[in-house]
Amino acid sequence: MQKTLTDRELLEALADVVEINLNHHIEVAEGWQPHEFVPWADGRNFAFLGGTDWTPEQSELSATAVLALTVSVLVADNLPSYHRELGKNLRTGPWWRWVGRWTAEENRHEILIRNYLMVSRSVDPVALERARMQHMTDGFNRPPMHLIDVLATCAFEEVAAGIRHRNTAALGENPVVTAIAEKIAVDDELQAEFFATLVSAALDLVPDQAVRAIADRVADFRVPHVDLPGGGSSDEALAAAGIYDPANEAELVFKPLLARWNIFTRTDFSEAGEKARAELALYQ
Repeated sequence: MQKTLTDRELLEALADVVEINLNHHIEVAEGWQPHEFVPWADGRNFAFLGGTDWTPEQSELSATAVLALTVSVLVADNLPSYHRELGKNLRTGPWWRWVGRWTAEENRHEILIRNYLMVSRSVDPVALERARMQHMTDGFNRPPMHLIDVLATCAFEEVAAGIRHRNTAALGENPVVTAIAEKIAVDDELQAEFFATLVSAALDLVPDQAVRAIADRVADFRVPHVDLPGGGSSDEALAAAGIYDPANEAELVFKPLLARWNIFTRTDFSEAGEKARAELALYQ
């Protein structure tokens, strides 16, 4: 029977892998600056400071682009909740440094998108702020998960985020929106690489335990979603707009990661691991 490790033992066993990959991540990640992508010269005061309040005709973006960017800023605005979810599992040594780095990168995304939306007057700022307040008040809480479950979920979520931002860039809305979405997508993909590498290391260390976690997280995976200012959920709206459709998760999210982890070619599973692998057979 294969060994299993506690979360504390896994944190210690994988600490060197985290350190190496954190250093690599910092080395390859582009230190782009969010202020460079905001058309500051287009900005003007709102009525409180003697300017003009927002009206719908001021937005020059398509409804699809507005939707995609609104979802991105609301998800990123709830960063404290996501930080807490990671931090309560990874608050030690190099793991904690990674949480700090990941948080800083996600905050950069929020700063950029929000500044762009306000300066370009692309969305109703009052509706966006009210949605942000509600989303932040409700917070984001997952059921308690073990370490490998957390890593697998984060890998899936960052791959999904990369897809969402690549599709936003592909809209060809305007050069600035395209550049913003592409920069964020690259960050998403590098973050996904980090989490996926740790899952690979966990599989090598405790194959049965890791594949069980992966199968469980595939079974209940759902991307973070938000209630939209105009009503409805981001899930249905993004799917209808062709930005991100959960119906495509098997092909675009799960299959590439399962292939990367060699789930269907590994020879180190015992009976328990084989049972978990069988549950993933749909994604070969």
